[in-house]
Amino acid sequence: MRNSALDITRLAAMDSVHATRLLHQVRAAILEGRRPPIPPRPVIDASWRRMFRIGLDPDRDTSSVLLAPDELEHRRRATVIGEVMQTLRGGLVAIADASVQIMVVTDAQGRVLWRAGNAGVIRRADTICLEEGAAWSEDATGTNAIGTALAARRAVRVHSAEHFVQTLHNWTCAAAPVHDPRDGQLLGIVDVSGPASTFHPATLALVDSVTRLAEAELRERHLRTIERLRSVAAPMLCRLSGQALAVDPHGWTAAVTGMAPLDRLPLPKAFQAGRVWLPSLGVCTVEPLPGGWLVRPDAAGSGEDEQTVSRVVLDLSRPRRWSVEVSGPAGNWSQELSPRHAELLYVLATHRQGRTAAELAADVFGDPTRTVTVRAEMSRVRRTLSGVLAHRPYRFSEGVEVEVVRPEHPADLLPHSSAPAIAGERQSPGP
Repeated sequence: MRNSALDITRLAAMDSVHATRLLHQVRAAILEGRRPPIPPRPVIDASWRRMFRIGLDPDRDTSSVLLAPDELEHRRRATVIGEVMQTLRGGLVAIADASVQIMVVTDAQGRVLWRAGNAGVIRRADTICLEEGAAWSEDATGTNAIGTALAARRAVRVHSAEHFVQTLHNWTCAAAPVHDPRDGQLLGIVDVSGPASTFHPATLALVDSVTRLAEAELRERHLRTIERLRSVAAPMLCRLSGQALAVDPHGWTAAVTGMAPLDRLPLPKAFQAGRVWLPSLGVCTVEPLPGGWLVRPDAAGSGEDEQTVSRVVLDLSRPRRWSVEVSGPAGNWSQELSPRHAELLYVLATHRQGRTAAELAADVFGDPTRTVTVRAEMSRVRRTLSGVLAHRPYRFSEGVEVEVVRPEHPADLLPHSSAPAIAGERQSPGP
């Protein structure tokens, strides 16, 4: 497949009948194991390869077992996306309605939580199970904007026969992920879908822009909660001796005394008052505050003591949620990782002798001169994993056992990543 891959701009410039015919020819050739007239777009090609690996039937329907009404309502109340639905509706629903499309919002598992827009398209969407409570991850419905955006962790457009399942060939969709600005976790997907005849190349940019507005609103809400916590905690910290800091439930710092400021203190999921071991601070005493926690490191404790950590498990087996777990004599602790930090830790886990900043820059960016960016990212990682990582060169500390849990198939190793060190270890078998 040495021809230039088809892109959305070229597709939009074509006659719609010609464009649709070409997409069908590409899909048919690949399903039959033949060379297509032109390669599919990389994001579509990667998704189709995933479909072949899991053995999804391209002729299946898109029906799924809907969530029970109480479970649907529970998920709506539990997700932070519910706080910005007004922004999402205001930015997309009227436009979707006027352009004969609908807006769909899912959770991080691809379950549809809300939809709104053109009434006729909503009725038509019912025929493909694009309704509240339905599953739209790739393993449920094949290549589609919602599921593929979940897998690729970026905004995606899927048009007509780019859908793996034939049932969806009369549809076009554009979707973008929404992330929680407090911890970077994926919250869900915002999608605009409609009949294939409503295709417009600008729809994806619109959806992506509105999701960024929603994330900005969540960020503003977060800053206001930090200010409220600071107003309570600052007077208390002024009366304390020694080290102490006040953090919100996600670990973001509102006030600090007796120690260098830090933006965020990584907290274990099961965090509670009492004596708690944190890799970055050592053993701490934790007390509840209105809207957060007061954390006081023990005077004798030190997160710099490398012997407090004896084992690290880097779990990259799940498609969209990567984590690191550290454990030692005092207990264990885990944290989910951003895509960039997952890349860096994987490289260090496979190079126990260590990597210089220039080597890491080449591993991750393909450019050994990007050392400033690498040092900044590694500084953030080391604040989280003090006692686990050493530097000069960057490496896991001596005596720390490191285990990497990889996905079942090598091609699913950090599928979002374009880092040369990651791409070099992924296999891309043909269908």
